[in-house]
Amino acid sequence: MICKDGLISQLKEKGFKITPQRLAIIDALVEHREAHPGATLIYEAASKTSRRISLSTVYATLKEFSENGLIRQLEFDRMENRYDVDLSDHVNLICKRCGKIFDYAIAASLEPRDIARKSGFVVTDTRLEFHGYCRDCLKRSG
Repeated sequence: MICKDGLISQLKEKGFKITPQRLAIIDALVEHREAHPGATLIYEAASKTSRRISLSTVYATLKEFSENGLIRQLEFDRMENRYDVDLSDHVNLICKRCGKIFDYAIAASLEPRDIARKSGFVVTDTRLEFHGYCRDCLKRSG
């Protein structure tokens, strides 16, 4: 389970200052983790607790967090980038109609060290996603 305290301790370990803006962004990320929030949702949630926050601060902080391995940025062509605080191996199930993203635990992990040993390819990041339609959208379409 991803928790606020865990992210804060990781920030401290990496030498980051714990500012009110960063705390508000962390709160929004953790509170909305199931939704895999975009910067807009994070900004809206964070601005409720931190008046001195801007959308550009949210974008810069999310970039900083993802570059330092605290969160995973999910980039998309046709919708807003989203952010995932769950760094465990899992599949993202992405609904093509409503845009919701669901986590699905995978039974067996592909071990990057095995891949590197067998192929000579060094894995630096992984992202597995399936695109389709969620139950709610299938029900609505009949």
